[in-house]
Parts: sequence; C-alpha cells; structure tokens
Amino acid sequence: MEPLTENFQDTVKSLLIRHQSVLDILTKGQEASARVNRAVVKSVTSCGCLAIDAHKKPIPENATLYDLKALLDSNVQGNLCDNCRETIESELGKQLFYIAALANTLDISLDEVFEREMKKLSTLTIFNMT
Repeated sequence: MEPLTENFQDTVKSLLIRHQSVLDILTKGQEASARVNRAVVKSVTSCGCLAIDAHKKPIPENATLYDLKALLDSNVQGNLCDNCRETIESELGKQLFYIAALANTLDISLDEVFEREMKKLSTLTIFNMT
C-alpha cells in the first residue's frame, strides 16, 4: 500500500492546474498559512470558543530543560467548537495542498521528509530546539 503522503502528493500533482509556477505555489502557500492563522484568531475573537492567556511564565532559576515541558504551555484555553474546528481543518488542508505542490515542484518526497524529521526528533529528543 502506498504511503499516505505519497498518495497525497500524487493527488495534488494530478489536480494542480492553474498555479504550477513555483512562484504561484509559494505565494498561494503563504496565503494558505495566513488563512490558518486567521481562522485560529477568529476562534478567539469572533467565536470565543478559545481564549489566549499569554504572559511571561515564571521559570525557576534551577529549572532544567526537562522542567520546561511542565512549566510552559500553549497559552490556549478552551476547546474548538465544531464550526471552528471544521474551518481550521479545511484551511490546514489547503496549506498541506500547497506544501505538497511545492515538494512536487522541487522533486521532494514528503514521506522522506517525514522520515528524516522523525529520525532527527528521535535522536535529538528534547534537545531538538528548532
């Protein structure tokens, strides 16, 4: 069975007609990223299903790198409502479409990218501070 990423890339390749130029793909990908950001912001500002509690977190002087996982958090409070979840998932899907399109244009396998990144993460574990 073909890996999901490879299948997705093949599907994107078959569907991408209008925006085949790498410049179009880059700008459409940037637009898709902005739409994801906007959808998350709207879940806070328009819907209210999420709230953001962002302030500087106190970190004890003797805290270790491992302690930071427990001390720091996402600053997100609440849960996505069904409508916001659907919107964000849709926008993430469009963003993934243009990531796959860019990978196709540059002859990069997303499956290999995922494998390489997983290997790096498992090797560096918590020290992968990218």
